[in-house]
Amino acid sequence: MKSLKAAGHQLADSAFQLTVLRSEVAETLHLPLFHEKLRGAGLFPLQPVAPAVLQINVGKMCNQVCKHCHVDAGPDRKEIMTRQTMQLCLDALASSDIATVDLTGGAPEMNPDFRWFVEEISKLGRKVLVRCNLTIIVANKKYYDLPEFFKKHGVEVVSSLPFYSADKTDRQRGDGVFADSIKALKMLNAVGYGQPDSGLVLNLVYNPAGAFLPAAQQGLELQFKRALLKDFGIVFNSLFAITNIPVSRYLDYLIESKNYAGYMEKLVNAFNPVAAAGVMCRNTISVSWDGYLYDCDFNQMLDLQVASPTRHIRDFDLEALSRRTIVVNQHCYGCTAGSGSSCGGATA
Repeated sequence: MKSLKAAGHQLADSAFQLTVLRSEVAETLHLPLFHEKLRGAGLFPLQPVAPAVLQINVGKMCNQVCKHCHVDAGPDRKEIMTRQTMQLCLDALASSDIATVDLTGGAPEMNPDFRWFVEEISKLGRKVLVRCNLTIIVANKKYYDLPEFFKKHGVEVVSSLPFYSADKTDRQRGDGVFADSIKALKMLNAVGYGQPDSGLVLNLVYNPAGAFLPAAQQGLELQFKRALLKDFGIVFNSLFAITNIPVSRYLDYLIESKNYAGYMEKLVNAFNPVAAAGVMCRNTISVSWDGYLYDCDFNQMLDLQVASPTRHIRDFDLEALSRRTIVVNQHCYGCTAGSGSSCGGATA
């Protein structure tokens, strides 16, 4: 399976995605635009709070091609953050009190400077969080020691696992993904991740396999913990339930399966002002593989840069960024529906 970009698909164009999102919501379904919904809740314009997280996408290369991927990541994506841009990120961190660095991709571990970057961030005394797809750990011998590397640097591991059974996981992420994920989780458990009192945090991420919202996060976490312990002896700390955002390959899935209109209507009707007040873009700054700044990873994939004079990490100015207004669009309904959704799970 190719990425949308490699296939020359029209949805690889962010401007086209935004056109589709707006026309379906406003013109076809006659639903309110997202900024109108925010205004009705007294939240527009949406303002940031003190930034706590610098989320850095170190590249779109990945060993998987998942059907729901909002990054359109895959083995054919060559966009990779250079060490020079990583150094600019380190300089920005050194000039700020941002406490957490959230490394994502693609598969961030495939960046040739990934380990150097983790080491340098750790030297600054910042918490490092890595979004790991699990299968990368067992994909090649050069990655087999990742659990030990993560342990050495106290990295918090956030791992994608769509479900606790092979059928639903492989349907979303590809044949054999579930079996490889279980192997990787056992390797992480073996070095202490997820174990009581180890201090090594292993969190899982669930996102629905179809055109529906996730169930309650707490209930899902209990289900996952029981099933994974009973069937595989696997333990973990927390589960984050994340709503699929109608961007890139998930948007393509919705359109191809004729679920797009119904899904957007679901998101709009489930808008929750409490969830909207807690969205991750308020305390996060997102950095793209080439160093440009965004309010969140989803805005990054739609090329919606921050509304600030500071638009690249080389010009990082925390004070200026703190005065910006957060850029919103129709995809933002995904983060504000029901219990809300962020990279850390539910927001309400």
